[in-house]
Amino acid sequence: MKSAIFSYIAIFLLAIPLLSEGQFRKYSNEFLNIGAGARGLAMGSAQAASVDDATAGYWNPAALTRVEDFPSLSLMHASYFSNIANYEYAGVAIPVSDNRRTLGVSLLRFGVDDIPNTLFLVEPDGSINYNNISSFSSTDWAALLSFAQKIEDQEDFKASFGVNAKVIYRKVGQFANAWGFGLDAGFSMQNGNWGLAVVAKDVTTTFNAWSFHFTEKEKEVLYLTKNDIPVKSSELTAPRLTLASSYLFPFSDNFKLLAEGDLDFTFDGKRNTLISSKLTSVDPHLGLEAQIKDAFFVRAGITNFQKALKDGDTTNQKRVWIYQPSLGAGFKVANLTIDYAFSNLANQSNPLYTHIFSLKILFGSKGENY
Repeated sequence: MKSAIFSYIAIFLLAIPLLSEGQFRKYSNEFLNIGAGARGLAMGSAQAASVDDATAGYWNPAALTRVEDFPSLSLMHASYFSNIANYEYAGVAIPVSDNRRTLGVSLLRFGVDDIPNTLFLVEPDGSINYNNISSFSSTDWAALLSFAQKIEDQEDFKASFGVNAKVIYRKVGQFANAWGFGLDAGFSMQNGNWGLAVVAKDVTTTFNAWSFHFTEKEKEVLYLTKNDIPVKSSELTAPRLTLASSYLFPFSDNFKLLAEGDLDFTFDGKRNTLISSKLTSVDPHLGLEAQIKDAFFVRAGITNFQKALKDGDTTNQKRVWIYQPSLGAGFKVANLTIDYAFSNLANQSNPLYTHIFSLKILFGSKGENY
């Protein structure tokens, strides 16, 4: 059975680059790559192999089978750039069929509000009228419908697969909106203290169809200012592959250390990542979690390795490696878990930090199962 599982994984991995051929818009639907849950964001987004709650619908749908006996709910809120942007996540996982299958639903929203609309700032006579400034919001929504199935369930070896069907809705004020559809697929395996995961997001590519709704007056201003007047547009999101491995070090009954490393492979051309080529770019994620009496948690992670200009170097234009660090903590009381993450959105030398809070609830009487 184990050899057959590894054969399926090999075929799956070989097929990903073939699915990515074609023309894609780089960084399409990037709001879907922010993350879900303060635990995962504190661990540098290294979650695909170790996630064990409702956020698995985001990180790896196959891992939803680790939610057993009772439904689980996860909620998260994060504010970015001094509350200019807000990001919300909600997910629920419901085990069915004697814990052999799990259903999940996840909702994500990323919004930027009060964006100034200066389209009519300048009057026809050339004067500036600040009373003509209005505001609008740009909002991205996504719904993930998840299904996970166990394919092996032994005491020392467990394996499962899962899929996401996702619906995307994006809206830019009254000017434009888009609908998108796509599929994700994942595989999860646990062998003792080892964890292994393979996740393919947008495995069939995700298609976004944009439509625009400018008034005649707005079109006239765009024409006079020599701006293009879009009518329809579409964008394709290329597949993204994640390979992940985790290991739990059980130092004692009261103290354990979880370590995970993830590799994100993208196939839409060169990116500013640790490994970059025309065929693929690779972005690593590293995370640690110290578990104290299965009630208190301390976490750390690093990700987003990039080359950037050295601070203060205006003459040599020397580039150095930077990375995005994160820290976090959490505690669990019965069926309730509260997690916190402190993440730097840019890199270790550019302090654009944000505070992230999330809540997990298990709806049942066996809090020790969560």
